[in-house]
Amino acid sequence: MKNIILLRRRCFMKKIFKNYKQTIILLISLLIGACIGLIFKEKASILSPLGDLFLNMMFVLIVPLIFLTITTSIAKITHPKRLGKVLTSILTVFIITSLVAVLVGIVSTYSFKLVNPKDTASIKTSMSNDNAQDVKLSLLERTVSAISVEDFSLILSKNNILALVIFSIFVGIAISKLGNEAKPFKDLLESANKVINKVLEFAFMYAPIGLGCYFASLIGTFGNEIAIGYLKTFIIYLVVSILFYLIIYSIYAYIAGGKKGLKSYWKNIIPATATSIATCSSAASIPVNMDCSKKIGVSNDIAETTIPLGTSFHKDGSLIGSVFKIMFLAYLFGIDVTSTASVIKIITTSVIANLLIVAVPVGGGTISEMMIITLMGFPIASLPILTVIATIIDAPATMLNVVGDTASSMLVSRMVDGKKWLKQKI
Repeated sequence: MKNIILLRRRCFMKKIFKNYKQTIILLISLLIGACIGLIFKEKASILSPLGDLFLNMMFVLIVPLIFLTITTSIAKITHPKRLGKVLTSILTVFIITSLVAVLVGIVSTYSFKLVNPKDTASIKTSMSNDNAQDVKLSLLERTVSAISVEDFSLILSKNNILALVIFSIFVGIAISKLGNEAKPFKDLLESANKVINKVLEFAFMYAPIGLGCYFASLIGTFGNEIAIGYLKTFIIYLVVSILFYLIIYSIYAYIAGGKKGLKSYWKNIIPATATSIATCSSAASIPVNMDCSKKIGVSNDIAETTIPLGTSFHKDGSLIGSVFKIMFLAYLFGIDVTSTASVIKIITTSVIANLLIVAVPVGGGTISEMMIITLMGFPIASLPILTVIATIIDAPATMLNVVGDTASSMLVSRMVDGKKWLKQKI
């Protein structure tokens, strides 16, 4: 009996290591990089070219990745025969709960300063954008400049990400509208998308070396404030995610089904929670998550619609994470984000950026981070900083992304089937 238990434990640990292998290796490389930076200080900048190599690989891949991911996703859209009330309820719940997640992220990061560098001016200078926009441009001119370009070749530049996204959306819609006439082109793009994602996987094999060297140079040049900032970011995010998981989702469950709904929620949510943490993938958690929703009392049609849609378009953990990324860079570069306009910009950027994250571990996050940099006007060279943050908060963020869909399915049931939805199911 003991041997069986030990064997199961070993299998479980092997499964955990397999799912977190890339993250563990990356964290070890960052730790080594931090030690090198702290020991050798400015001399560690000799490793900067190795970090720049990874950065350049990301810049080369980001344009085709964005174009192919968006066009193929939109081209595949079908129109399932669902009740309008169900889809409207899902949209309403997703919008409201997403805003709650963003506001929680804003309050958390306003209450605790994530990073406190001594010299923001030197950091700004070292990571400055050569292609920064003219500050004298009007709001309308800035908007037009951001969403369009004057030549097709310019849309293939990493400096025009928003214009590329809009162009990709229209191409995807055109493919979808043309149907079979555009099938050869659609098949070509889908094949190209698989190829570029495979190339991205190859590039991420170099990530431990590239990010480790970049981190060593960063710590060596600017001191240990950034390393401490990462640690603070992880701790604060972890605490916020646990509180969000325990309190906010309990409130959603209570609103949806009262005391019985709350009891049923906590009775059945653990498998989805454990799966999300063990796999670190929203997509891999879909079957278990749908099963949990159905056991809670959510009807089959709502569970089978809400969970898959939520996996792609509703990510509480990633939304909170986006706010943390924005605020980390804002504090790092000494940018004031206390005005109402800044708060609205943070909310808008977080929502837009997370709509571009696909339900797989590779690719989607990079697109989201580039969108944050573009919309907020941060230096493009800050991409690796956001990549590190994404890595350290990955597990708790995935947990919230998955469990948030379960809680949302309960709220949708309340809106569609009325107050007695849980009793009817039971």
